[in-house]
Amino acid sequence: MLRKHSTDTSTILASVQKYVKLTEEESALFISYLEPKSVIRRTLLAKEGEICRHSIFVIDGALKSYTLDKNSDEHVISFALSGWWIADMYSLINQKPGILRIESLAESELLLLSKQNQEQLYERIPKFERFFRIITENALVASQQRIINNLTLTAEERYVHFMEKYPYVLTCAPLHNIASYLGMTPEFLSKIRRRIATRT
Repeated sequence: MLRKHSTDTSTILASVQKYVKLTEEESALFISYLEPKSVIRRTLLAKEGEICRHSIFVIDGALKSYTLDKNSDEHVISFALSGWWIADMYSLINQKPGILRIESLAESELLLLSKQNQEQLYERIPKFERFFRIITENALVASQQRIINNLTLTAEERYVHFMEKYPYVLTCAPLHNIASYLGMTPEFLSKIRRRIATRT
């Protein structure tokens, strides 16, 4: 079901226009497929074992995706900030039970695009297939680069790179989440932070 809303959509339209050009009519149709959602910190938006039915666009705030091991320890897979999309891609594409949790790190303003509406969007505005292909490719490249960084950079270099890329996450994510994302223990990350602080 389509709905119209008054949420500020300039951020998401600017994101789309980087890759495909939309007419006013196409922009309006795209916006009509989106569901606005405001969440407080630590709101669970997706859970393992459930089918992911939405892609989530962050207007403002921050989200994280992660898995839980048998000891209920979190292993952070990704962060999403303003202007970014996030989803359990395996579950969304295959419509099978997911393996990730997606949770807000701060109060966040979001736009949700359902799998059903995304498919309808492809039919009515085919250029959106190109848009979502591009952002999926970009996500794949970013994931590959993260793996390479973990293999080739020192722990301190990885943290410095993280500070440059995710300054807002530093203000709202627990230390253990950042350490998990960087592949180190919170204690080791604390040592790196103290070492950097003494040099500044």
